[in-house]
Amino acid sequence: MSKMEIFDPAMCCSTGVCGPSVDPELTRIASAVYSLEQKGYDVSRYQLTNEPEKFAENPVISKILKEKGPDSLPLVFVDGEVVKTGIYPTNEELAEWFNLSPEELTKKPKVRLSLDLKSGK
Repeated sequence: MSKMEIFDPAMCCSTGVCGPSVDPELTRIASAVYSLEQKGYDVSRYQLTNEPEKFAENPVISKILKEKGPDSLPLVFVDGEVVKTGIYPTNEELAEWFNLSPEELTKKPKVRLSLDLKSGK
C-alpha cells in the first residue's frame, strides 16, 4: 500500500476554509486526503507554519527549497519519491497512485448529529 506525504506551504490551515475567502483547491485536496484516510491509506500532511522541523529534517525538501524557494511547495511524496512540486496533485493523479477511481476521492465527510430534545440539552 502506498504512503503519501504532502508538505504544505506556510498557511493558517490545511482545509482552505479559514481566512477571508475559501480556497477551493485546498478544500478539494483536504476532501481527497480525508477520503484516502477513510479507506485506510497512509497519508500525512505537514504545514511549514506548524511543523518546520519536518521540512528541515528531510534532505530532499531542504535541497529543493534551497534551489527553488518556497514556490516549490507543496511537495508531494509517494513512497519516498517526489511526485509533484509547486502544485497539489489532481484527483486523477491521486486515483492512479492509489488504484482508485477519481469519484472515490470526492465523497464528502458525513456528519451525524444527534439531538436529545427530552433532556433540554
